[in-house]
Parts: sequence; C-alpha cells; structure tokens
Amino acid sequence: MSNTQIGIVGLGKMGAALALQAAEKGYPVVGMDIRPRPDLESEMINVVGSLQELAKRLERPRKVFMYIPAGAAVDGIIAQLLEVLEEGDIIVDGGNSYWGDSIRRARHLKERGIHFIDCGTSGGPGGARTGACYMVGGDAEAVALLQDFFVATAVPGGFLHTGTAGTGHYVKLVHNGIEFGMLQAIAEGMGLLTHFREKLDISAILQLWNNGSVVRSWLVELMKKTYDQEGGFTVPSYIEDTGEVNWLVADALHMEVPIPVITQSVVQLFTSRDKDPTWAKAIAMMRHGFGGHPYGEDAGIRHERQFGRVGEYEQPEQTGEQPENNPK
Repeated sequence: MSNTQIGIVGLGKMGAALALQAAEKGYPVVGMDIRPRPDLESEMINVVGSLQELAKRLERPRKVFMYIPAGAAVDGIIAQLLEVLEEGDIIVDGGNSYWGDSIRRARHLKERGIHFIDCGTSGGPGGARTGACYMVGGDAEAVALLQDFFVATAVPGGFLHTGTAGTGHYVKLVHNGIEFGMLQAIAEGMGLLTHFREKLDISAILQLWNNGSVVRSWLVELMKKTYDQEGGFTVPSYIEDTGEVNWLVADALHMEVPIPVITQSVVQLFTSRDKDPTWAKAIAMMRHGFGGHPYGEDAGIRHERQFGRVGEYEQPEQTGEQPENNPK
C-alpha cells in the first residue's frame, strides 16, 4: 500500500520544507504556488500552476494543505478550492489562522461535504523540514485519514488531535503566547548580564545554562547560536510580529483570564518600535510642571539617583514577641 498523497498550496518556507520532508518519507506531493518553483520538482514532488491542475493530480479523497498567511487569503483559496474539490475531500490549514475563523470555515465547508482541519504547526521551517509539532483540530474521521502523515512528519510525540475544529489553532495560539513570555524573560536576562559591573562571557553563560539548568531550552540554544553569529547584540532593536498574540490577549479579556506576563511581552514589542515616544515626553512635561524636573539628562540628578541613599533597608527591631498572623 502506497503512502498518502498530499497537496500543498503555498510553497514558501514552511510549505516547501514540508514538501521536501514528505517526499523523503515516501509521501507523493502535488504542490502549487503563485511563484514558479521548478527547484522543488522531483520524482516525488510535482509542482503545478493552478488549483484545477492540483485537484486533477490528487487521488480521492484529496488532502490539500494550505501554508499561506492568515487572513482573507485563506478564505480566497478555500473559495477557489470549493470549485475543484468534491464531497469527502479534506482541506488542512497549517498556518496561524485565528481559531474563531477556523470554526467558521469548518462549518461552511461541512455544508459542502468537505472536511476542514486546523493544524497548528510549531518548529518553524526547520521543524517542517525535519520533524514538526502538530496541534490538530477537526473531525476524527478526517484526522484519521491523515494521521499516518502527521506522525511520520512530526518529531516523536509531536502530533496530537486536540479536539473539534478550532482547537488546533487555539492550542497553537496559546503556545505562541507562552513563547512570547519566554522570549521576554530570556531577553531581560540578557539585559541584566550586559549591564553587570564586570564584562561577562554571555556566550559561555548561555552554553552553561543549556547543560542541566532549569532554564535550558531550544530558545536559549538559539540565543547562543545567534549571539555568536552576530558577534553580540548588533542587530536592529525594532521587533516585528504578525499579531497573533494580540488576538490571545483580546481573547483573555473576553474570558476574564489574567495573562499579565504574555500581555506585557506584547507591549514590550510595541516599545521596540517607538522611535519618538510621546508617552515619555508627556511624563517629562508633567514632572517638569509639578516638580521643576529638567528635560533630558541631568548630571546632578543622575548623581543623586546613584548616591542619594546612604544606608540599607532598615529592619525592624527584634522584640522577642511573635507578630500576630491576623492583626485586627
């Protein structure tokens, strides 16, 4: 019995990487992209120029993965696929679509007899190429038809059917929020290391931390690798993102779930983009108004900030009496 044949719409970094891995694992691929990709053509990968041709080349039930940017483009491709797919076929959205959109799309496609799977994919292009982590939502019947493919192209233990439509993208969204918080914590640690009174070997510290420490992780590994490649913190400070974690913060407000670390990590990204911060100017103006505080840097105030406190925190005197636990 031959392996499942799959279609992939969108042969960018993720789609192309998955196509190459699938082919190596023995899964025939029919790919389609708006840009020519003759470099991907092989005995196991056939690149076509239209969705009509892609549908013709796929065996039924067709299994079509989409690796395209979230948003209206996904609905556009689905609308075009509806013209060439048939009842029982499967559409898989492997991008970072909003989970509410996935529920709506699944409902719409079910009316046409077509299955929809929302597949949160973690691990980046490297994971798609060598072994991804899949968070998969959708009907059990449809997921079962692709389970062999998911297991084969995932890292060991890297596939989970999370539940009905929308759950895959929701779990991936929460994953991305946690990722933001972890990135922020590691970044703040780097700030502390670089501002110590002595010059520290940051590369060596990161290497150390990834050998048995509580914070060892792939992110720490990437931090060391990129720090070494760039020769320090030499890259621009502006941080770009695609906005998915903003959706999670809004969801948390609707659900009344406190997520202060994740929320603050999003806000910190915004501050990286603020080259002319109005908020800072506003604070300076108000401080000037109520206290005559100067605008801009001031050597005298800086000295006071550093040396104004002479002693340490004054501890209360020991009286020998135990404090009451619940004073009234």
